[in-house]
Amino acid sequence: METDLVLGLALAGITLGIVEGVKPGPLLTTVLKETLTSGFRGGMRAASAPIFTDGPLILFSIYLASWIANQPLVFCGISIVGAIFLSRMGIECFNPEIPDIDSTDIDLSKSLKKGILTNLLNPNAYIFWLLIGGPLMATAADTEPVAPFAYAISFILSIVIVKILLAYFISKAQVNLSSERYLLALKICGIAMFCFALSFVYQAFDIWQNGL
Repeated sequence: METDLVLGLALAGITLGIVEGVKPGPLLTTVLKETLTSGFRGGMRAASAPIFTDGPLILFSIYLASWIANQPLVFCGISIVGAIFLSRMGIECFNPEIPDIDSTDIDLSKSLKKGILTNLLNPNAYIFWLLIGGPLMATAADTEPVAPFAYAISFILSIVIVKILLAYFISKAQVNLSSERYLLALKICGIAMFCFALSFVYQAFDIWQNGL
């Protein structure tokens, strides 16, 4: 087993999971609403939605990664589009739309169901796994089959843990999403997104130079 490759993808999964965990979006809005209306346990159940919704996307992305690894032109194109998507995410971190809990109109009785439905209806989840997860896992799909799973598992665990922590601190009234600390954390996440975007551009350039 190539430990460095596995650890590298696991670290990428943790980093992107933390960024996605703190970045405002439909799922975070639902987690906030459930925390404020049903307490920490409600927010925790909503935050665990990715465990149930992202499974099929992960399997498809791993399958796609094996295919893209042998298609340099496709790999190059997806890397460029992925870089653009990551850059957009980075820009959003510098100018975030703070979640409004009153704007969530999902009418289900259970917090977990609300989180699952929100995530299933969020197009960014599908785009993320196809454009970001796929290329990242493709870099190691042929060399080390375990590495893509390390990325997927670390990403899911990170995003769930971060959202659960946010639910906890919000339930204890220790976090304000309009506070300077939260906005600073988002800016740091934005810088991380730009770094990943640059790595995707470099990856596409390298493929263009050597693989086409």
